[in-house]
Amino acid sequence: MAEALPLMPEDSTPRVLVVDDDPTVCNTVAILLKSAGYRVSTAENGFDALLQLRKTEPALIVSDLNMPQMSGFELLSVVRRRFPELLVIAMSGAYDRGESVPGGVIADAFYAKGQSDPQALLGIVADVLQTSASRRTAHRQQSAPVWIPRNGRDSSGIPYIVLTCTECLRSFPLHVTEDVNPEVVETACIFCFSKVRYIIDFSLSVASPAENKEEDWQRRTPAKAS
Repeated sequence: MAEALPLMPEDSTPRVLVVDDDPTVCNTVAILLKSAGYRVSTAENGFDALLQLRKTEPALIVSDLNMPQMSGFELLSVVRRRFPELLVIAMSGAYDRGESVPGGVIADAFYAKGQSDPQALLGIVADVLQTSASRRTAHRQQSAPVWIPRNGRDSSGIPYIVLTCTECLRSFPLHVTEDVNPEVVETACIFCFSKVRYIIDFSLSVASPAENKEEDWQRRTPAKAS
């Protein structure tokens, strides 16, 4: 009888953190990844994800882009600055392909949830992990822009945001136009004159596709074992 191969130590199995405010989608993605042998943890929003990262750093994050409190756009920017070694896959039902995702989204790959076969996500995860060395080198060379939520209007009714300089860490207000701008913009800090790269967070203006697409996507994922 052939000798059984030793099992891979649990610590060598990549850990994946799934971030999505929709508990059904979050659990479905977690089940899919667990079925492929990954260790998986979940977070309900960006703040929850950052709290978990302070305790345990996974090999990969799979995050939704459109979430309340802290959007995925902002989360991925914070992750790149604070955890540059982390690999990231962005996912959303609002875009049908990676080329449609707004510039400035800090991710190694994109998955169109609700519009692509769930098994395709496993292929994306495997590819990102297999090319991790070169991706991490690129991470250290790329500056991540700050995603800024719209903060309101001043006494004259002009919309403004509040920027925090990534160098001196002091905050200052900045007037913006009415138009949503999904591009990376630069401005000088009014205190230290360093260049601050930022993007106005427009995620609340992005509409996801009809729920039936996500329901179809969930039906094609493996069911949780009883």
